[in-house]
Amino acid sequence: MQQEFEYVYEIYRAGSFTKAAEKLHITQPALSMAVKRIESSIGMALFDRSARPLEPTEAGKIFLEAVLKIMADEEDMKAQIRDIEELKSGSLCVGGSHYINTCILPETMTEYSRLYPAINLELIEASSAVLAEMLNDRQIDLTFSCREDIIAEFQHYPAFNDHIILAVPPEILDLPCAMRADEILSGRHLLNDCPSVPFNNMKELEYIILSEGNNLHDRAARIFTEAGIQPKIKLEISQLSTSYHLAKAKFGAAFISDRMVQAGEEDLRFYKIDSSVTEREFFAVLPKREYTPKAVRAFIDLFRRNYVF
Repeated sequence: MQQEFEYVYEIYRAGSFTKAAEKLHITQPALSMAVKRIESSIGMALFDRSARPLEPTEAGKIFLEAVLKIMADEEDMKAQIRDIEELKSGSLCVGGSHYINTCILPETMTEYSRLYPAINLELIEASSAVLAEMLNDRQIDLTFSCREDIIAEFQHYPAFNDHIILAVPPEILDLPCAMRADEILSGRHLLNDCPSVPFNNMKELEYIILSEGNNLHDRAARIFTEAGIQPKIKLEISQLSTSYHLAKAKFGAAFISDRMVQAGEEDLRFYKIDSSVTEREFFAVLPKREYTPKAVRAFIDLFRRNYVF
């Protein structure tokens, strides 16, 4: 990629000439002069220098779009060349939420690293919104999502399903329809004859829910609406695993994924929920590109072999 293009891209990412110069290991005056040469050649400013952080002008947005296309084409070309070597070199950056990274990916990450030790493997943890931005900018190679807006925007492949269940300490609620961990692990909650928790009992509980912007926040709201419940919200938090551990500590009831339940769990009882939104379909989500590197395809294939869809 031409050096000037890299300069403009780093300024866009950093939001300032000073931070970009530090990243590029050049002086700030030298960087400013390089950008001014580009601006002189096109006759327009690329950045609004009065904004903090810097924002691209309309001309800058067009220029950056072209730069990102050039970068993407260059990455695809390098990936195709690396693939000739049959995964003997290269890199793979996977992004996921805390739930995905701790409950879904470890087995596949370990096996992939064993099978392809020459691939530089990286795991990024962030919210789904941040991961979508990183995917768009090709800062990560793939992520996993059940959000329809994200799935529609990118290349995607079916990955796995999970089901939302209610986790409650038995000291707070212990009904005949409660299930233990081994029943969840055996799939008892997926059977048609498995009874759901009566909504009258759900109404009296105090809930730990995920904060707005999280997919499970929206699904919990739908569950409450369908049941005609005005819930007692005790705490809102950002991480699914935190709500799970707070429920274990008898802080309240929490909606969790059935894939979080571990064998031998005795601190919680689990309940099937009668709702249309408890099943989630997750997809492996990739940047839209003409060529998907073999390292990415191998990861997806391995993941799908490890998980029953």
